[in-house]
Amino acid sequence: MKKTKTGAVLKSILIILCSQVVLNANDSLNNYRINGIDNIAKMMDEELTKESYWSEYLKDKDTRFGFIEEYSSILTCDKDRSTLALYVRNKDNKYEFVKEHNAFTGKNNGDKVQEGDLKTPVGIYRIVEKLSKETNLDSFYGPLAFVTSYPNIYDRYQGKNGHGIWIHGVPTEQERDTYTKGCIAIENDSIECLNRKINYAETLLIINNKKVEENPPKEVLASLLSELFKWRYAWIYSDTSSYLDFYTQNFVRDDGMNYEEFKNYKMRVFQKDEKKTIVFQNISIVPYPNNENVFKITFKEHYRSDSFKFSGDKSLMVKLEDNKMKIFTEQ
Repeated sequence: MKKTKTGAVLKSILIILCSQVVLNANDSLNNYRINGIDNIAKMMDEELTKESYWSEYLKDKDTRFGFIEEYSSILTCDKDRSTLALYVRNKDNKYEFVKEHNAFTGKNNGDKVQEGDLKTPVGIYRIVEKLSKETNLDSFYGPLAFVTSYPNIYDRYQGKNGHGIWIHGVPTEQERDTYTKGCIAIENDSIECLNRKINYAETLLIINNKKVEENPPKEVLASLLSELFKWRYAWIYSDTSSYLDFYTQNFVRDDGMNYEEFKNYKMRVFQKDEKKTIVFQNISIVPYPNNENVFKITFKEHYRSDSFKFSGDKSLMVKLEDNKMKIFTEQ
């Protein structure tokens, strides 16, 4: 682990040297010679908190649906128009429109709130499983079905419930309706075409009552990325006050822990003053449908300290208020 970590840090140093982000080459080498890797790493951590860095980084990036590193394809569902559109990342790392399918959605209008309300949810979801005849999928759902992650972290925060929101085909042996109980249904040749075009594990689904808004301002995304890494910086260097300032007073963690409980827990952890390594990978920041200045942030988190190790998925629901990121729930 030590060898891998050192190699990664040295690689980052070279990147910074080449782009002249931090210091000139001689100053960097002297700093490394005198103060070692930790001092250089801290300077790089601080550079990642700067909005100017992220503004430059985003210049040529495709931010059609937000800042997205993880997903190779995007599905957008417009419930008003009853459509499901597919965008796939091409060789130039741009999300290219591929096809739009006619779709059936929930019998009742509006956002899903509870089990049995016959509504299709509005939100941002992953596809977590593919079902087929080989997995004993009922013929009512056609040849294939993709299981979504409803209810997501924001749904649970709002007290919504229900389950079994799928993208599926239409009945092969039964009569079909022109609506669903809350799922998204497309024609069977369309679901099979979709299956050929996507890797479901790398596909993000965005559902809205209307057309999914595109091209959020890059300055907003740069601000959020800067704030995300300021939060990380405070976390790594145990700046308790700055870290907790990123949380709203009505924060509730996905496991039910409220702000005061979370604050006391984090203060105990930070008092250990352990050396921490925190790496974020596959970051996605996507504006949440029908919610102004609300964003869903996901990433792979790799955390290591003397007393705890974690590698896995992390989700934050945040508001952007006066260019300040405020976390109101996390998982």
